[in-house]
Amino acid sequence: MHFTVITLFPEIFTSFWENSIIRRALEEGHISASAVNIRDFAKDRHRTTDDRPYGGGCGMVIKPEPLAAAIRSVKENAPDAKTILMTPQGRKFDQSVAREMAGEKEIIFICGRYEGIDERICRNFTDGELSIGDYVLTGGEPAVMVVIDAVSRLIPGVLGCENSAENDSFSRGLLEHGHFTRPGIFEGESVPEVLLSGNHQQIERWRLEDSLIRTFLKRPDLLKTGKLHREEVRILKKWQDDIAKLIAFQEREAQS
Repeated sequence: MHFTVITLFPEIFTSFWENSIIRRALEEGHISASAVNIRDFAKDRHRTTDDRPYGGGCGMVIKPEPLAAAIRSVKENAPDAKTILMTPQGRKFDQSVAREMAGEKEIIFICGRYEGIDERICRNFTDGELSIGDYVLTGGEPAVMVVIDAVSRLIPGVLGCENSAENDSFSRGLLEHGHFTRPGIFEGESVPEVLLSGNHQQIERWRLEDSLIRTFLKRPDLLKTGKLHREEVRILKKWQDDIAKLIAFQEREAQS
């Protein structure tokens, strides 16, 4: 997978490429990445890349000529790459979109700035628009980093443990279970005993139930839209029965 980022500020990505999982993925060749400066394609001596919007209004708009030239330059070496514009108006990015994008061989990201980019670029030079949420950032660069990080995790070999991506929150439609490490007791609170038992079957069951509990309490919407496995449904039904018994007991107590 190769990522190309077209931006006015390529230096922003320097530390991103050089740290953590992304650095290792680049070094091991699981992914490759580059940042292209839009200013390099401006023709005037001032390297102008923005201008006032037609019709008036605040702010500036990225000019179409240098941006189109930058896209065409990248496309010469990657004609089949998907070109994605980062914008609050785009398709909402989530784990399913990340999995979809992980199947691509090359992706070109366009980072907007100021009031945005010329609409003619949006219409004629992109394959889609993507948003990481309903809020506005100063530029598309942080959003691109979010997407690259999420997509890279799904590429084989990027994570040290092959099951890590599958067990992440949202990968199975549920939030991930809680994690514990040494010491066994921290400020009076102990690690759940089942995690110390060595019984892998019980540990997996605990993790599944903890995942369901967290999802029910924090993101119940995921249970409405996701497709649960048979065992997950069975656990929920058991909870339903246990709660019904508890309610019945409390009602009897209240009447006595």
